[in-house]
Amino acid sequence: MKIRAATEKDLEAINNIYNQVIPYEMSTADMVPFTMEERLQWYKAYDRSSYPVFVADTGDEMAGYFSFSPYRPRRMAMRYTAEISYFIDENYRGRGTGSALMEHAINKAPEYKFKTLIAILLAHNEASIRLLEKFGFREWGRMPGVADFNGKERDHLYYGIRLRMG
Repeated sequence: MKIRAATEKDLEAINNIYNQVIPYEMSTADMVPFTMEERLQWYKAYDRSSYPVFVADTGDEMAGYFSFSPYRPRRMAMRYTAEISYFIDENYRGRGTGSALMEHAINKAPEYKFKTLIAILLAHNEASIRLLEKFGFREWGRMPGVADFNGKERDHLYYGIRLRMG
């Protein structure tokens, strides 16, 4: 598996992977699948030179992806903090893909001058919590019951890590 920068050609696979998790109310607070037009708008609006998107490419298909996003854009004091989001294809979960992507993200972050990474997730996403904690992330905040899935309220968590620079 090779981890590389995403291209526009990867958008269909990225969109399919993201949309896989929506019905399970587990990995995103989105409740409606993204269309390809919406995914293309997302990609084109992305400042990939400062906040890249990477994919895990098996050679035959995409196993997952992660992206860095600005945390509190336009607030310059937060410029060295990035939000990390990651999604794994259902056929590659539990097979080391998440670990490979997270390791790559942590290794790449200093190249973009990120000192802190933040992951924002739903509290019942135990697989994601295990992955984050494996790599040294810790719970930094909890917003009780703010995600409402048609009457099922879920906590929203903030996990973070300070990176060693240099």
